[in-house]
Amino acid sequence: MREYTPIDQQSCEAAAAELVMETQCPFCSVQCKMKLTEKVIAASAQIGSNRVTPDVQYEVEPKPNKASEGRLCVKGMNAYQHAVSEDRILHPLAKRNGKFERITWEEANAIIAERFQSIVKRHGRDAIGLYGGGSLTNETSYLLGKFARVALRTKYIDYNGRFCMSAAASAGNKTFGIDRGLTNPLSDIPLAKCIILAGTNIAECQPTLTPYFTKAKENGAYIIVIDPRETATSKLADLHLKVKPGMDAALVNGMLRTIFDEGMVDEAFVRARTKGYEALRAHIGAQSLEEIALLTGVPQDSIRRAAAAFGRAETGMVFTARGVEQQTDGYMAVRNFINLVLLTGKIGKPGCGYGAVTGQGNGQGGREHGQKADQLPGYRLIENEEHRKYIAGVWGIDPKELPGKGVSAYEMMEKVYDGEIKALLVMGSNPVVSNPNANLVEAAMERLEFLVVADMFMSETARSADLILPVTAYLENAGTLTNLEGRVLLREADRPAPGEARHDWRILCDIAEAIGRGDYFRFSDVEQIFEELRLASRGGIADYYGITYDRLRREEGVYWPCPSEDSQGVSRMFSDTFAHSDGLAEIVVVDNHFPDERTDADYPIYLTTGRVLSHYLTGVQTRRSHTLASRDVESFVELHPNAARRFGVADGRLAVLTSRRGEIVVRCRVTRTIREDTVFVPMHWGDVQNVNKITNQALDPTCRMPGFKVCAVHIRPLLANDAQFA
Repeated sequence: MREYTPIDQQSCEAAAAELVMETQCPFCSVQCKMKLTEKVIAASAQIGSNRVTPDVQYEVEPKPNKASEGRLCVKGMNAYQHAVSEDRILHPLAKRNGKFERITWEEANAIIAERFQSIVKRHGRDAIGLYGGGSLTNETSYLLGKFARVALRTKYIDYNGRFCMSAAASAGNKTFGIDRGLTNPLSDIPLAKCIILAGTNIAECQPTLTPYFTKAKENGAYIIVIDPRETATSKLADLHLKVKPGMDAALVNGMLRTIFDEGMVDEAFVRARTKGYEALRAHIGAQSLEEIALLTGVPQDSIRRAAAAFGRAETGMVFTARGVEQQTDGYMAVRNFINLVLLTGKIGKPGCGYGAVTGQGNGQGGREHGQKADQLPGYRLIENEEHRKYIAGVWGIDPKELPGKGVSAYEMMEKVYDGEIKALLVMGSNPVVSNPNANLVEAAMERLEFLVVADMFMSETARSADLILPVTAYLENAGTLTNLEGRVLLREADRPAPGEARHDWRILCDIAEAIGRGDYFRFSDVEQIFEELRLASRGGIADYYGITYDRLRREEGVYWPCPSEDSQGVSRMFSDTFAHSDGLAEIVVVDNHFPDERTDADYPIYLTTGRVLSHYLTGVQTRRSHTLASRDVESFVELHPNAARRFGVADGRLAVLTSRRGEIVVRCRVTRTIREDTVFVPMHWGDVQNVNKITNQALDPTCRMPGFKVCAVHIRPLLANDAQFA
């Protein structure tokens, strides 16, 4: 945001203008509501030879709402700053002779049509890929999936939500028959007598939820935090289990051994509501708690205490997030945590449930309506003939025209690198920073014949683009988003678009028109898209049919599934039955799994990654906020004093972290709050600080989630003489 200099009010004639916007935060999955007032003091005077620029002031007020109960965190309070930043891209830009030049929208669409059609003619439809994002609205997410399959007719579409929720989504679908982030409303949290927070740093990533947990503690809840680091969240804990990175599934096996040994299984619930119990009982009976303590780095007594607290509590909840899920066994690790919930009967009733704490603003809705490689709207499957037939009917095409299943996000990058995908449209994402093994991804972008990036800013990915399309920000682009508890919310938007920026959904409609498929994309506003989404989702797992804009305005959000307009939606799931055809939840045997990559003499310490309070995802937006950027101006590596001495690095000094894939340079923060065998680097910076240049590209075999949270690295001082400070 431009910092204006106040003027002498007596020296000029000024008039005030005010725009009041009802909106919601664009960042995390809570989606807190707010009122933003933009006050413009228009100055008509001229001082000397300089025209006086008006002073623009912003006031942010949280609004009461059912999710955050009227709270805002520092990111929400300052979210407007990136929307009004001078760094916004305001016009379409084409790269010519290595430099970006302003062009018209007509030229941009003509270039896209000509390049796409040329590539399809030479290489086939699957030579074009689409890469979306988990912060796009439901309407744009839906339209992006339709655009891939109907306009371009390519099978290659996936999105950055693959790196957020795929492990938990796959686990929920397989265990329960349905994936909705939280099986219970947020209002149930204070009713829980024991809460497990596994691999989630809610106090920094979703801070407006923290009062739910402090209220639970006031009500007598026992809180267990599972994390290799001490965090703001672990300060809430009665018991903190500092597990070795990647060993979460094994830790749960230790807890389950205690559950069985101490007779804490809810036999009546398990036998009436689940299947697979006997196999799990036999498997856990063969587990050694002593061995699990060695594998996980968590003492046996602590494992027993955690299991007893959860097993004996009258009510309880388990929450997982990326610390558990971004592993090469993330799917199975989540399933083991759900085993813990099922064996103790803590689901489907007040104060009980499982929740995957979604990271992105629309991480839930973004994965329901077609951005995933194997998915059609309503959480339908692209390889299911009945599902294909239904969606083809909604879209007015022959089912045979629908392409098949593509591949996951990182696998798309490999296909770009190998030359199978020749052109890529990126919308709402920054894959050069967000993907693992980012050096390969950066090289892949340069190998493309044609790269189109739709963004507000010159991101690290946009720098490689042949064409950049300016999109509107959250204050300008209305639509629905689905928060972490499955509540669909309507985000209004009243601020005029700056320059020639266009809504992302309109950009897709315009490109469809340019390539001769416009008849399938005749939308004049975002509500029309939602009306088609409602129909497309009808009867699917994620059924939005009963949700309308009018209802969202009246009721301040509606839970899905909501099959009819007289349905209230389902806030607490599985009270009577699970979503499988037999009504039963699936318990599964989970083996003790080691990380794909382990330490050795060359790479002797584990790296794990995560977030900090003031930034969001790859930082493209929050690094444009002067308030947020000033809180964390650069990345860092957090390591234990003993590790610092071992590697000859010092607090406040720059260090080089090297893995088998590359290296980065970050500043050291020495602290006793992390395990000695582990270092931590946040994910919000690019270029030489991009931690994903060194993370492991190995994928979970079920959900294709990369193993971001564990890789082996070496550390050394950047400058040789810095070693003396160690």
